[in-house]
Amino acid sequence: MKLQTETMTSILGLAGITHFLKPETFDSIVPPGLGDPRFITYASGVAELGCATLLALPPTRRLGGLASAALMVAVYPANIYTVKKHWHNPRGRAIALARLPLQVPLVWMSWNIAKDRTNASH
Repeated sequence: MKLQTETMTSILGLAGITHFLKPETFDSIVPPGLGDPRFITYASGVAELGCATLLALPPTRRLGGLASAALMVAVYPANIYTVKKHWHNPRGRAIALARLPLQVPLVWMSWNIAKDRTNASH
């Protein structure tokens, strides 16, 4: 498996599992108006585990890349909401703001996997 694919598979797999082990952490960043935070937390955990599985299997890897890129874009509103939620807490705000640009390389890696433009290391 190529390095970018291994990285994204690991990130998504770990994040997906964490959604079920520590759901309250994710419940707290679900933007209001999306519905039941616990349902959204579990649904996004399932989506992350699904993307990780698609990425791990060569026949579904390109689909996994597309799905992962879409997922990284779809969860971005939670990152923005987290900034708003922690705006008056300097430490919380700094952490939340630092997360915003980190989503870009995740989308980029996912897109590269979908387009089969990842590095050649196995």
